[in-house]
Amino acid sequence: MRAGVVIFPGTNCDSETFYVLKDLAGFDTQYVWHEDVSIEKFHLIVLPGGFSYGDYLRPGAMAKVSPAVQALHDYVEKERGLVLGICNGFQILTEAGLLVGGLTRNQGLKFICKSVLLRITRNDLPFTQFFAQGEVISLPIAHMDGRYVAHAEDLEYLRNSGLIFIEYEDENPNGSLLNIAGITNEKRNVFGLMPHPERNAEKIQGSGDGLRFFESLWEFLKHG
Repeated sequence: MRAGVVIFPGTNCDSETFYVLKDLAGFDTQYVWHEDVSIEKFHLIVLPGGFSYGDYLRPGAMAKVSPAVQALHDYVEKERGLVLGICNGFQILTEAGLLVGGLTRNQGLKFICKSVLLRITRNDLPFTQFFAQGEVISLPIAHMDGRYVAHAEDLEYLRNSGLIFIEYEDENPNGSLLNIAGITNEKRNVFGLMPHPERNAEKIQGSGDGLRFFESLWEFLKHG
């Protein structure tokens, strides 16, 4: 299975994401410069965390017009593979309209960097099949603009359609509506989350819970 990690000016989580995909999850992994539109060869496209374009204007607002992100619209529509956005990658996906809603400044107006508890609310998705329904896990967060917001009708759509796959448990660190930490699209082929699974993918980093997300993607793509 081939995975592409997209790099933008300012990206800073690309190397650890590459390592987890290649050395731990077993993907044939390559870097993809944001101007490269030849993404059809990949089974998985990952937009990693970081500060694309320095978060000027707002996080993801400039990256959304990059050629690689524009190419994702056709990639997603024709279901050529799966797309994952982590932290800034999630912000880019919402800015590009590939996921509903948006990520705004944290409720406390401060940058938050710590591990948080999260609940898996859907374990029947390509990204979550290696978890138990309702399982509580721990992952790090590191963001200033991680508060998920959406119009009331979009929140109702997400909830009623089962598109929320992970929520903050006990403590909502940034004020996200409905405690949302990650969502998918209607086709279930685009996933975005603010926590960093690549930063807790080995026991030396904590619980190692994050690796199962990438293993879930590998298993799904391997068997279709």
